[in-house]
Amino acid sequence: MKKIDVKGMAAKSGGEYVFGADDTGSHACYMIYGTLAPGEKGRRIRPGEGHEEMIAAITGPLRISGDLSGTLAEGEATHLMGEQTCYLENTTSTEIVYIIAGGHSGGSHSH
Repeated sequence: MKKIDVKGMAAKSGGEYVFGADDTGSHACYMIYGTLAPGEKGRRIRPGEGHEEMIAAITGPLRISGDLSGTLAEGEATHLMGEQTCYLENTTSTEIVYIIAGGHSGGSHSH
């Protein structure tokens, strides 16, 4: 079993790490481990043409604006498709972890 320290990689990569094809050799699916610092806002998420993503708030609430808007409480998730674009905001005084799981939607993909 090959293990990847996604938390450590996210810390080295500005708060987000894509566990995907570079690690697995497969383009079928990917997972993003992300953190938002207290008060951080403007983190863009967009699956892109031919992709879908599910985002889950892991350690606290995430405010979402853009094509979808509202707040995901800890443990809640939502779904984005294609060119839908949203921005994440941490309105708390502690770091928040989120996970995005993505893959190709039916048909083709853009990479």
